[in-house]
Amino acid sequence: MAALDDATIDALADDLPAWKLDDDRKGIRRTVTFADFNEAFGFMSRVALLAETLAHHPEWFNVYSRVEIRLSTHDVGGLSDLDLRMARFIDSIAPPA
Repeated sequence: MAALDDATIDALADDLPAWKLDDDRKGIRRTVTFADFNEAFGFMSRVALLAETLAHHPEWFNVYSRVEIRLSTHDVGGLSDLDLRMARFIDSIAPPA
């Protein structure tokens, strides 16, 4: 597995508009808000199943209906295709940003 190249990272704003690139360009972040805790927890459970399948786990923080997510691949010291795959899945099941 390799880190994403600069051109791919530069294109993230268009490819994943709900995500914000970290200042150091080594991670991406998104906050998702749900109607209540039950919806937030259900979302986290679905993401957790993919994370286990990929052996790639997000950094996240949950308070009631809000889930803050950061994706980065520690093995490459930045972003990888695993982060893109995870972000696209999250976008497919999360409410619009």
